[in-house]
Amino acid sequence: MRKTILDLYKQKENKQKITMVTSYDYLSARLLDNAGIDMILIGDSLGMVVLGYEDTLSVTMEDMIHHSRAVSRGAKNAFIVADLPFMSYQASVEDAVKNSGRLLKEGRVNAVKLEGGLEFASHIKAISNAFIPVMAHIGLTPQAVHMLGGYRVQGKDEILAKKLIKDAKIAEESGAFALLLECIPYALAEIITKEVSIPTIGIGAGKYCDGQVLVWHDLLGLNTEFKPKFAKVYANTLEGIKKYIDEVKQGEFPSQEHSFSMADEVLRKIY
Repeated sequence: MRKTILDLYKQKENKQKITMVTSYDYLSARLLDNAGIDMILIGDSLGMVVLGYEDTLSVTMEDMIHHSRAVSRGAKNAFIVADLPFMSYQASVEDAVKNSGRLLKEGRVNAVKLEGGLEFASHIKAISNAFIPVMAHIGLTPQAVHMLGGYRVQGKDEILAKKLIKDAKIAEESGAFALLLECIPYALAEIITKEVSIPTIGIGAGKYCDGQVLVWHDLLGLNTEFKPKFAKVYANTLEGIKKYIDEVKQGEFPSQEHSFSMADEVLRKIY
């Protein structure tokens, strides 16, 4: 059965860590689901790791819906969250609710995620009031990369740390069912996790969050050009590709095991 918000709340209450990985296609979603992942995120990071953009800002609603449909077909048990892409919610509360509804109705996801806390409290409330679960994303928010001056750790000084704590509490009060904490000091993430009753999912936020999320391509070592400090490679796909190239060049692959045979009498008639 598919995970629900209540299951996630229970995991936080029982101090059982929540697992989450990004996915952008049917096969990766099916693999994650079969492995027993709790949550899947269709992140707007697909702009960088799938579509080749330099940031997430060019990702459209159509992109998100297209990839969400594929993921929802592959995952039958994980709780699926999709990002609201840049400018799909910032302009108005009406846009936020409408596009959140599209992701649920057309993309077949279970919840949406938006970046921001206090600034988008009214958006979070309106989306929640429309019976759409919403996760708030605070800390390093990639859609605000130009305002932040790059991809930098957030909340290292007193003023910004206090603002993030306030953002977290306001997001919860506005109806967010969970928080994603990105690139903040682990001690601050621990404080936020204790201060709110909803689950916190960390990426570059240390071990004290209620759960963790990694990008699929980072987890499998697929992205060789960018290696964030917070990512850990669990399977080196690049080494596998190099081995394949070497075996083909050396004549080791394909072997008899990977080839099809035909009857000798048929073969004799061909010559």
